[in-house]
Amino acid sequence: MLLKAALAQASESFAEAGIESNLADAEILLAFSLGISRADLLGKIFLAERINQDQLETFEELVNKRSQRIPLQHLTGSAAFRFLELEVGPGVFIPRFETEVVTSAALDLLRKKNLDNPVVVDLATGSGAIALSIALEVPEAKVCAVELSEAALEYTRKNFAKYSPASQLVQGDLKDAFPELDGQVDLVISNPPYIPKDMVPIYPEVHLHDPSLALYGGDDGLDIIRNVERSAARLLKPGAVLVIEHADMQAEAVRAILLAKGWLEVKTGQDLAGRDRMVTAVKQ
Repeated sequence: MLLKAALAQASESFAEAGIESNLADAEILLAFSLGISRADLLGKIFLAERINQDQLETFEELVNKRSQRIPLQHLTGSAAFRFLELEVGPGVFIPRFETEVVTSAALDLLRKKNLDNPVVVDLATGSGAIALSIALEVPEAKVCAVELSEAALEYTRKNFAKYSPASQLVQGDLKDAFPELDGQVDLVISNPPYIPKDMVPIYPEVHLHDPSLALYGGDDGLDIIRNVERSAARLLKPGAVLVIEHADMQAEAVRAILLAKGWLEVKTGQDLAGRDRMVTAVKQ
């Protein structure tokens, strides 16, 4: 079968399954089945090359699983995030593009401070996406990260070993993480669980496959954000910065939590679609 025909069939199957990124997902899985890059795949399609039987069977199995809304990243075992290719799978939250925007905002704030050896703490690190991006892009930073889930840490430890073995990764609750750093941290950042417990996420990939521990934040979705605020107040130096990702409908509530606790310069930031997705604040 021609690669172009295999790609078209897969894309159509994904569209019928309600997958919005149907063509992109088909390209990624076809390239994965061939053991080549997505860019190289497009070249082979242009040259009207064929897929052999073994590769076709592998691809068809992956297409069937993806059509059942198994996350693409679970099938390939990896997730792209900024300049990283992270190992992921069942049990760890798959990092999203929105979090790349939050990370970029945090990096901008950190660089503006022009510190020699900034100390950064990532609360609820998941796959390590935020922490490792900061470690890679600000190599002079001391980066510390905490994750509660042992299932997630199966992947996080591998990602830290690959990208930043010198950074500190611990298992534990973000509520009392890193007491030895109290009052010494320049940036605290977190993408915590923030979905209200009775809300079901729209996408099956999320509510069926992302771990509940990484999704739900209590009755109003803000319980873990409140814990992040308390830990950040303990960890940060005066004048240091807190960055929290949140759902687009939570901006006012998150600002209220921080303002009630005396945080300064409390601001809401938007993602590339213009949705309110983060808050930044300064420790008084």
